[in-house]
Amino acid sequence: MPRRHGLSNVKPLRILIVEDEFLIALELESLLQDAGHDVVGIAASSHEAIALGQQLAPDLAFVDIHLADGLTGIDVARSLSDQHHVTVLFMTANAKRIPEDFAGARGVIAKPYTERGVREALAYVTAEQEQEAGGTDRMTFIPFDAKSRGDSSSKRS
Repeated sequence: MPRRHGLSNVKPLRILIVEDEFLIALELESLLQDAGHDVVGIAASSHEAIALGQQLAPDLAFVDIHLADGLTGIDVARSLSDQHHVTVLFMTANAKRIPEDFAGARGVIAKPYTERGVREALAYVTAEQEQEAGGTDRMTFIPFDAKSRGDSSSKRS
């Protein structure tokens, strides 16, 4: 029998965590598992993330923009999204580092992230099956297709 969570029949997502701060990665792993999903791997560098993405074929990747090997999370997002068809969500304290094309990612979670932000992100990703991604009051997860980036670069005169 397939696993069911509550009243929904959302299947658990296979998730890759790309985060070079070990304690943050472990905390996120615990949160995702508590939400009923399977964490298939944790990567601390861009090379490790791309290799695990290819090897493990996750459904979703939480990607920190700044990894141990520099600002390489953007390259990881592009690779996972374009070459491996993985849904990518950024995690960053500085959303201004995200390129205009979002590097193939579907949204961003502000760091330090909250349990609510992670759950909002998961609800958004699984919205095809679970229609609870509404409510934009003080969201800590921002989907890229729902809001325009509020920086001045998109409003040049």
